[in-house]
Amino acid sequence: MRLEHIALNVPDIQALIAWYVGHLGFTIIRGEQVAPFKTILGKDDRGVMLELYSNPAAPIPDYVRQDPTVFHLGFVVLGARSEKSRLAEAGASFVSETTTRDGTILLMMRDPWGIPLQLCQRG
Repeated sequence: MRLEHIALNVPDIQALIAWYVGHLGFTIIRGEQVAPFKTILGKDDRGVMLELYSNPAAPIPDYVRQDPTVFHLGFVVLGARSEKSRLAEAGASFVSETTTRDGTILLMMRDPWGIPLQLCQRG
């Protein structure tokens, strides 16, 4: 058994998909053109995928108020601070930065809809 995808109920799904494709390097694997607009996003390596949908019948989490340590999407990056600047210019907001004893840099940000994104530059 392996983890295939993580699913999120999100607001403003079309804008969120465009932002994730344009700024996080995802590609659309499969997408529906009718509500709830279920869309599967993936990366070139075809690892864990992200399923996004906008279903008003189910609660959309309050991503902005939720502590990012409860839930976040983690991305391995080579230059955490340069990625932080690039994503901030694209509308993401900075939350925190931690450096671990092995030199790993962990930058927590939020996308424009408040979903926590962790940038991990491993030491």
